[in-house]
Amino acid sequence: MDATERGPAAWVTEPGEIVTVVTRRTVLVVDDEPALVEVLEQYLRDDGFDVVSAGDGPLALELFERRRPDLVLLDINLPSWPGTEVLRRMRALRDVPIIMLTGRVDEIDRVVGLELGADDYVGKPFSPREVVARVKSVLRRTERREVPSKSNERRVGAITIDLAAHDVQLDGKPVTLTPTQFKILEVLSSHVGQTLTRDQLLQRVSVDGDVFDRTLDRHIANLRARIETEPANPRYIVTVFGVGYKMVDPS
Repeated sequence: MDATERGPAAWVTEPGEIVTVVTRRTVLVVDDEPALVEVLEQYLRDDGFDVVSAGDGPLALELFERRRPDLVLLDINLPSWPGTEVLRRMRALRDVPIIMLTGRVDEIDRVVGLELGADDYVGKPFSPREVVARVKSVLRRTERREVPSKSNERRVGAITIDLAAHDVQLDGKPVTLTPTQFKILEVLSSHVGQTLTRDQLLQRVSVDGDVFDRTLDRHIANLRARIETEPANPRYIVTVFGVGYKMVDPS
């Protein structure tokens, strides 16, 4: 099934007649360059998406609440409100994948975007086909995170995490973790593909105040030693320098 489809819904209208309806994904494009928006709209629609657009922050927020898009393409440099403020307000309303569009790819913009929870970046100028590919990739990643697990299991590559039993397996073999290591793995695995800042990770892990900024790196290193084939070249838990950590699915 294509990533643009939510999945078919079927019902019978007449005896023996089945009607199948496919719900299309909606993308909200927020940018103040009309020509760029027009091109993105055309490419996204040609690939099966519904598209709504806004040229500033207030209209973007209005459409975000009214149309409830499945993904947002959001320019950093907007009139009235900066894109980072729009992202912050959207995140406060609903957790939806957001890809930042920016012509300013300096480190400050990257860090601010990641701290607020942007799912991906695309630098200007870009290929519209690349943007559509990024949209599909982020939606696929989001869908994998949203699939419910009847057994409270979470899978990332060869790692299986049983949240109820606090059990971890790597390639089917049990892995022994401390409670802190398990908590770090649980938090990171719930945000696969998304960078968590050190502060975000500490807030989620240090419930009893037993994990501090100066000890977080040691806990990460010990966790890597248990789940990584080559801890010095991690495949699952990677460092985003100057920001924090991210769990990726290498499969």
